[in-house]
Amino acid sequence: MNDQVGDKPFLSDVQTLRARAREHLEDGALTPAYGGDVKKTIEILQTVLATELVCVLRYTLHSIIASGISSQGPKAEFAEHAKEEHAHALAVAERITQLGGTPNFSPEGLASRSASQYVEGENLVDMIKENLIAERIAVEHYRELIRYFGDDDPTTRVMLEGILTVEEEHADDMHDLLVAHEGTPMLEDA
Repeated sequence: MNDQVGDKPFLSDVQTLRARAREHLEDGALTPAYGGDVKKTIEILQTVLATELVCVLRYTLHSIIASGISSQGPKAEFAEHAKEEHAHALAVAERITQLGGTPNFSPEGLASRSASQYVEGENLVDMIKENLIAERIAVEHYRELIRYFGDDDPTTRVMLEGILTVEEEHADDMHDLLVAHEGTPMLEDA
């Protein structure tokens, strides 16, 4: 039974699906219906993984070293963001594995593989600014990647959409902290 949606076949018959599922078991979740370039997807996701790991490290450091009379709120926010970035890294690593790759957790070259930078910051306001900058980079990067994956790899796209939602929340949190600690933010042009 091949139903039509417009001029495209919608469903394969059950016997065909069963036969295809038995082929290439070594490919795991990767089936012939995958529309993306597996090698390129893994390469891109290695960059996403590095970006998330750099964010985990930066937020963790900031949650520990932030100081001053009004640092407790930001420290807690940094720690929460570190946990969420860690969850993103694990999700991305899982996806790399599903696609047949090996996630690159090596610290060697981590910063060069990441879209965001690892900047410590001189004081609490600098830390907030650096985190806001990093979140803005992540938001823009993930929006581009979501467009790139489109319908060719809906699983990766949906994962990135979920991460993007959290990254936008992080950027909003950092913006709120910046306003609370400095008034209306005036960031330098990057």
